[in-house]
Amino acid sequence: MLIVTTENVANHRVVRTLGQCFGIVVRSRGLGGNIIAGLRSIVGGEIPEYTRLLEDARRHAIDRLVENATAMGANAIVMMRFDSAEIGQTMSEIVAYGTAVEIEPASR
Repeated sequence: MLIVTTENVANHRVVRTLGQCFGIVVRSRGLGGNIIAGLRSIVGGEIPEYTRLLEDARRHAIDRLVENATAMGANAIVMMRFDSAEIGQTMSEIVAYGTAVEIEPASR
């Protein structure tokens, strides 16, 4: 599955637009991770526990995005974006979304 953040794919043309597709993940760091991260935030700088949590959540959201687009019959996703939000003070929501399309190589 080709995923791009652009509207077009170089040397390809969109033959069918299938609609919006998305993948959503809500994650929470455990109590131990929150305590360690809280202590690190006192000192300042990067908090690796949260960085890993969000990187994993983004990858998982992309996996779900691809599953959704594949079920729609797409072979590509254009205009892919991420959105995120906090739910309460312990959970993060990550959404990967875009437009599911069918593309083919452009004839020359």
